[in-house]
Amino acid sequence: MERLDILSSAELSRTLDRLASQVLEAVADSRRLVLVGIPTRGVALAEVLAARLSDLCGHPVAQGRLDPTFHRDDRERIGTRLVQATDLPPDLSDLHVVLVDDVIFTGRTVRAALEALQAWGRPRRVSLLVMVDRGHRELPIQPDFCGRVVPTRRQESIQVCLMPIDGEEGVLLVRP
Repeated sequence: MERLDILSSAELSRTLDRLASQVLEAVADSRRLVLVGIPTRGVALAEVLAARLSDLCGHPVAQGRLDPTFHRDDRERIGTRLVQATDLPPDLSDLHVVLVDDVIFTGRTVRAALEALQAWGRPRRVSLLVMVDRGHRELPIQPDFCGRVVPTRRQESIQVCLMPIDGEEGVLLVRP
C-alpha cells in the first residue's frame, strides 16, 4: 500500500484551529454548543476541538459521542463493528449540535447519525464538521465545516491519524 501525506502534523493543527474558529463564529451562544463525535476518529476529533474551543471562548464546551451503527441502511455492505456507547446530554433541545466525523464519503454515516440523534430531543440546529471530504456522495449531505477537500478514487481511503489513538498526527491518502 502506498501512503501519501495530505496534511502534516503542523498542518493538521492549523486546520483544527481554523475549524474551531469557524464553529465559534457560527454559534450565537457557545454555552449552548455541544460537539458530538461519531466513532471512532470523530470522537477523538471532537475532544481535540472541544479543548481548542474552550481555549477560545474561556469556558468548557460540552461534548459527547453518538454511535449510529444500528441506524445504518448499508450494514450488509460495510459489515458491523463493535458498537460504542452513546454518551450525550439527556436533552438536546435548544442546543446547537455539531456532529464531528473524520471523513465524509457516501454520506450514509451522517444520515444514520441524524436519525439516531432524534431520540435525544430536537436540537435548535445541527451542523456537520469533517476533517476531510473525499467526495463520492450517495446522499445530498454536505459538511458545514470542512478541513480539506481531497478528491479520491473509490478504492482509495483517507486516514486521519490522531496522537491519542495512533501515536502520530496527520492525514494520509492510502492507495492499494
